[in-house]
Amino acid sequence: MDRTKQIAALLAAAEMSLSAGSAAQAYDAGMAEMYAKMFAPTSGAAAEKELRFVKPESFVKDIQAGKKVVTLDVRTPEETKVLGMTLPDSIAMPADQLFKPENLSKVPADKQVLVVCKSGARAAVAGTALRSLGFENVHVLKGGLEALAAYYGAKEAYPEAEGKK
Repeated sequence: MDRTKQIAALLAAAEMSLSAGSAAQAYDAGMAEMYAKMFAPTSGAAAEKELRFVKPESFVKDIQAGKKVVTLDVRTPEETKVLGMTLPDSIAMPADQLFKPENLSKVPADKQVLVVCKSGARAAVAGTALRSLGFENVHVLKGGLEALAAYYGAKEAYPEAEGKK
């Protein structure tokens, strides 16, 4: 490689290094500290409990027992148009709309809220963000509606029929 190309390559590498360094400093240190505290206990076996996941079977048993739970469905309108939550107190609020002030006001702070989505990923993010805003009673359906559909069948819908056989 001739001298000009070597110098150009070194300058390009230095520029990339400098821009990468400045990009790393572009984050909000206060928010990073808040998230560090929030996620500190979420390692190992305690992670599921700290992230407040609710297994589909627990959710179904709570509903069958008459427990009042507000479900917050954060899927898109296209998704909820075909398959939606029909429980009393269900709220359909797409994740991209949830954090607008007029929509946050629809999320009850005094009731248990179970955030749901297709697989649980969007719900986990939305639930964590809601808790960081001060919504303490927010939980997440583990595995989302996919896991609920895989669990919930006739046997689970009518548990009293099992004992009558």
